[in-house]
Amino acid sequence: MEQNFMKEKPILQLVITMSLPMILSMMVNSLYNIIDSFFVARISEQAMTALSLVYPVQNMINAVTIGLGIGISAVIAICLGAGEQEKASDAATLGLLLSALHGILLSVICIAVMPRFLASFTKDQEVISLGLRYSRIVFLFATVIALGLAFEKIFQGVGKMTVSMISMLVGCIANIILDPILIFGIGPAPQMGIEGAALATGIGQLLTLASYLAIYFFRPIPVKIRLRSFRWSWRLAGRLYAIGIPATLNLALPSVLVSALNAILAAYSQSYVLVLGIYYKLQTFLYLTANGIIQGIRPLIGYNYGAGETKRVKKIYSTTLYLTAAIMLVGTLLCQLLPDHLIGLFTANQETVQIGALALRIISIGFLVSSVSVVSSGALEGLGMGLPSLLISLCRYMVVLIPAAFLLSRLMGPSGVWHAFWITEMFSAGISYLIYRRKTS
Repeated sequence: MEQNFMKEKPILQLVITMSLPMILSMMVNSLYNIIDSFFVARISEQAMTALSLVYPVQNMINAVTIGLGIGISAVIAICLGAGEQEKASDAATLGLLLSALHGILLSVICIAVMPRFLASFTKDQEVISLGLRYSRIVFLFATVIALGLAFEKIFQGVGKMTVSMISMLVGCIANIILDPILIFGIGPAPQMGIEGAALATGIGQLLTLASYLAIYFFRPIPVKIRLRSFRWSWRLAGRLYAIGIPATLNLALPSVLVSALNAILAAYSQSYVLVLGIYYKLQTFLYLTANGIIQGIRPLIGYNYGAGETKRVKKIYSTTLYLTAAIMLVGTLLCQLLPDHLIGLFTANQETVQIGALALRIISIGFLVSSVSVVSSGALEGLGMGLPSLLISLCRYMVVLIPAAFLLSRLMGPSGVWHAFWITEMFSAGISYLIYRRKTS
């Protein structure tokens, strides 16, 4: 089978070859997020605050769609490793149908809850209005997002990382080009403001899906989408959700975290809410780059696990840990040396810049050690072990961080929230390593 390279190539070469396309696409995607925020910040500080408040719900949509996608990719890779190509095709078909259903439900639910959601975090009617105008357009594209991510994970499951890179780049580059055109009304385009940013995002996602469809039909892959001959399988659906639900919760937990931290910080000043939103825009560039490596190694781990190559699974884990730590070290140095410049990309308010610079210096203390949690969680998902992966994320986002942020904010003020981040990463790293060792020994 053409996937045999996943258990034959040298580990370091294989990890880099599989991860590099995803790292490049994730970096471009992160760059888009930053550029999008950069242009929105030029509308007003209220517009940037609105974007920060909508972000957790956007992340929730991504969590649901990517989580199921991780289940699709893992099942495909494990089946191919075990030589079960028909089952891999069944998993792809069922996963695509479930993704479409999820997308439709998410559009309806998220648009309906946004007015009350925004009102629970701010009384500024301008911020609420901007948030609603942005979110109503963005959430209409939830089904497009879901289908695009399902195809992304199908291609990743068979080891076609370059296809994912190309398709993601198409959408991200389109977003970057369209943002200033639609926001500020360049050329024949009308000046749409924050609605322009939302529409640019949706068009980019539509182009990404179109790219996947074109490649699927013109460059066939071993896994086939068979809608006409499809038969529902509760067992297969259960297998997809057994990995997908914990993966979804892993990805959704940051949204819950951001909402909880917003509630804590809003008691002090809206500036702290803005700083938290800016931090999550910046850290996206760092953690999505690391996630590029994780996406690259998930099918490798799944395929080798399915093929019984346990020694290669352990070697892939250790190699990934070293590479991820290198990325986190770069992020730490940038946040320690240039925090004011990074925050200054999003606001000209010097008080906000000072608050944000302090926050980046404190939070970044935990970046390096977080490598252990990130890699362990991703590796367990690749092995089809969703629940242990979820336990790691619960430690990072809920069990430790939220209580620590609440208590430390009472003792130290808003800076206590920033200190809670690195304290949590130190604790979670130890727990993560123990969970991974126990499940793979």
